[in-house]
Amino acid sequence: MTPHHPLFRRLPLPLRARSLSAAVGVAVALVLGTLARAQSPAPAGAPVPDSSALTEVARAFVEPSLAAALAQAGAGALRPEVVMGTLDNRLRLAPCARVEAHLPPGTKLWGRSRIGLRCVEGPTRWNVFLPVTVKAWGPAWVLQRAVPAGTALAQEDAELAEVDWAEHAAHVLAAPALWVGQQAAYTLVAGQALRQHMVRPPQAFAAGSQVRVVQSGAGFQVVVTGEALAAGLVGQPTRVRLPGGRVVSGLVRDGQTVELVL
Repeated sequence: MTPHHPLFRRLPLPLRARSLSAAVGVAVALVLGTLARAQSPAPAGAPVPDSSALTEVARAFVEPSLAAALAQAGAGALRPEVVMGTLDNRLRLAPCARVEAHLPPGTKLWGRSRIGLRCVEGPTRWNVFLPVTVKAWGPAWVLQRAVPAGTALAQEDAELAEVDWAEHAAHVLAAPALWVGQQAAYTLVAGQALRQHMVRPPQAFAAGSQVRVVQSGAGFQVVVTGEALAAGLVGQPTRVRLPGGRVVSGLVRDGQTVELVL
């Protein structure tokens, strides 16, 4: 209704003002919409990406990247497997002529992860994340029986089996030398693959014990007795108080011996 329309002239003044304001608002909205369409044309033939197309873009990025990462880490013998997740079906993405996959900062292709997908050629730039699960199958030592906390592990406690190394962040103890003779850090159960956080070095002595402190050099060796200030774990550093009160640090060897490293 325009201001010159006969019905408009017969309206009370407040209604005339509201009608005029609404008409102006509609006109402004139409102009702004026209300008937005003129300034942001979609590339000719740019498709609206669907979930399957985005999944393929992510897969084409993940598989070679994962193979390169495993080779660089010296784990090329592992058999990788990638399980692709799905995007939120509520997403409504703008048309895009080219989508680029990337690894978000701080993200690793190991276990539960995600791949970034961003539009690099389209009227609207967007960035979404596709969940992925990366598995890395390989041989590992799996416990055949439960092992109480503090018990030293023996070769017969575990057997080789194929497991997913990426199921947990802790490293798999692939060689028996890494776990045979080590103590269970907590109660372990049958079927667990042995990993780094599950074992600890055996205790050689308790805090307050009298220990031998050995210092060796070119053509000489000095041995004194001191008091351990903490429990000593084989291969780990510890502190010892010498008879004169001086406190030294060294590595725990087998038995009651602490070796000072020059």
